[in-house]
Amino acid sequence: MTGQTDPRQADPRQADPRQADPRLSELVLMRRVRDRIDRDYTQPLDVEALAAGVHMSAGHLSRKFRATFGESPYSYLMTRRIERAMHLLRRSDLSVTDVCFAVGCSSLGTFSTRFSELVGLSPSAYRGLEAWDAEGIPDCVAKQVTRPIRNREATSATPT
Repeated sequence: MTGQTDPRQADPRQADPRQADPRLSELVLMRRVRDRIDRDYTQPLDVEALAAGVHMSAGHLSRKFRATFGESPYSYLMTRRIERAMHLLRRSDLSVTDVCFAVGCSSLGTFSTRFSELVGLSPSAYRGLEAWDAEGIPDCVAKQVTRPIRNREATSATPT
């Protein structure tokens, strides 16, 4: 070595901005957790596994995730699974049980309960709605229209 230093170390404009602002670093970690949930929602994920992936304790991750996104990591994971289940129930011939396992849930009872809480209908009733015959509607529009309600339970809806 010639004893020269890396020019990026000498120039503060080249420094990693996450090192300058710990809030930005924390936001990057929370987005990484959310991206992992979005990508791996069909896998058996728990808060401990998510926390280990970003070198945090489960409690700290839960607090920071809730502060950043307004809901717990588990709630976000279940909402993501229910969104996908809604799509599968609208667009496939899979049974409710098959949909439950396809989105990463291991308990049909828990899946049905959470689905009903978020959507306001049981999975079977949701599938039976003729209003969701969205032939010709792009998936991106259907996803926005049918997005589950977050941070509060849906009121019971009856098909009209």
